[in-house]
Amino acid sequence: MAVETPGQADAIVRLLNSRPHATPVLPDRLDTADTAAEILRPFGLFAKELGGVRAVRADLMAVLEAATAAEADKAWAELSDHVAGVSHRQVFSSAGVELEQVSGDDLVGGITRAVAELVAAGQWTRVRICANDICRGVFYDTTRSRTQRWHSYELCGNKSNVAAHRARKHQETA
Repeated sequence: MAVETPGQADAIVRLLNSRPHATPVLPDRLDTADTAAEILRPFGLFAKELGGVRAVRADLMAVLEAATAAEADKAWAELSDHVAGVSHRQVFSSAGVELEQVSGDDLVGGITRAVAELVAAGQWTRVRICANDICRGVFYDTTRSRTQRWHSYELCGNKSNVAAHRARKHQETA
């Protein structure tokens, strides 16, 4: 049984997959205004200046690529530095509480709020990088066991398993 992907996770995955990655290298999808507007729509109003968004995207990728807890802590600290100008306030009502951004870049604020929600819900650890070095696409792990390694078993997992099988067979015959 698969776990449902929260909406903010889909938006974060799309943002992270907008970076140049894969072999051959895919272009930065934030370079095209229409595509960037579509990718960034879930986070707020589109702005022409995307330096802050690119910095946050790079910081989030550094978190995902971290091999140790110390590397991850360093990447989280860099993200915190890049978003230090964004602040939110709590707005209480009979319907509950909402966070309202009061300062900083609206897009960066929307992105960091989505990431904060994933972290607070214990779901950030489901955001992963495909184990296929040629792909390196980001995906949300929907398995109950949290063990998914590839963004797509058909595209990346099967190729990896076949290559490993062939390498073992080649070693056995050598």
